[in-house]
Formats: sequence, C-alpha cells, structure tokens
Amino acid sequence: MSRRTAPPAIRVRRPREIRDRRRSRAHSCWDHLVAAPLWPLHGANLGTLLRTCDAVGACLAVPRFPWVPEALDRGNTLRRPACVHWVNDPLAWLEAQRNAGSRVVGVELADEAVRLADLPAARVRTVAVLGHEQHGIPAEALDLLDGAVEIPMVGHGSSLNVAVAGSLVLYRLAGLL
Repeated sequence: MSRRTAPPAIRVRRPREIRDRRRSRAHSCWDHLVAAPLWPLHGANLGTLLRTCDAVGACLAVPRFPWVPEALDRGNTLRRPACVHWVNDPLAWLEAQRNAGSRVVGVELADEAVRLADLPAARVRTVAVLGHEQHGIPAEALDLLDGAVEIPMVGHGSSLNVAVAGSLVLYRLAGLL
C-alpha cells in the first residue's frame, strides 16, 4: 500500500510583493517591442492590448481615429500613463520602422508564417502588426512585413480576436512564454 504525500502548498504572492519584483522604472518609448493594431475595429481590443503592453514592457502604436483615445482611456485600468505612439499613416509608419532597423512581424494566416510556438523572442526592436478584426492586414501592408506568425487553431474559427492574438504574440516576442 503506497502512502500519498500531500501536494506542496501553493503560496500566493501579495500585491506588494508582486510590485516589488517588477521593474523599478517605467519603460521608455525606445523599448524593443511595439504592438501595432493599425486597422482596429473594436475599442475593447485596444484597451486589452494596452494592458498586455504594460505587462510585457511594450509600447502600443495606434491610428489617430477619433474614437481611439476614449477606447484607450477606458481600457487603461492601471490608470497610469502608457507608452502610446500615434500613427497618422500606417503604411508610411511601417516603412519608417523597417528603414530604422526594426523587424516588422505580422500576425496573419500566410503560407510563409511561422507557428507561434516556433517564434523566437525578439532580439532586435520588433513591431508586431495586427490587422483588422474581419479583413486582416491589408494587402498593401503585407509587402512591408519581414515575416508573419500564425496562431494554430483546432476549433471551427479561422482566427482569434485581435486582443487575444496580439497578447499571445507579445508574450512570445517578450520571451515570457
């Protein structure tokens, strides 16, 4: 008769302990990871991505649509200033990022896409481009990508929403998954 041992006790960290283990300073706009949902449809996705950006130490690049500031304010549950880059012309901005040496990776279903599990952590400044919730990344922007990443799915849907897909990719690029 074997004797069962008790599972190890799980110790939950207190909020202060969690805060003390995090970076002591806010990240700057020169960090190496940028989430770029440049063709958003739903404001709720932007708020979720803003929270993920804070979690992984990334910046968020968003278009100057009239409704975007309110969506970001509503989604910023941390109530602290966030690193947000305002983009007037998404295509010109992406081209400028590439010309400045950033790696531009699109989250898109493409023949050449790398599976999420095989995506290496970002070693250079990387922009993760997220497309429109219904139409994906516009065709004219695909030529500005250095690569694509695909999130495999076994269910009936063809894709995840932008906030979930972006969060998964950001955690992977940040080296936290």
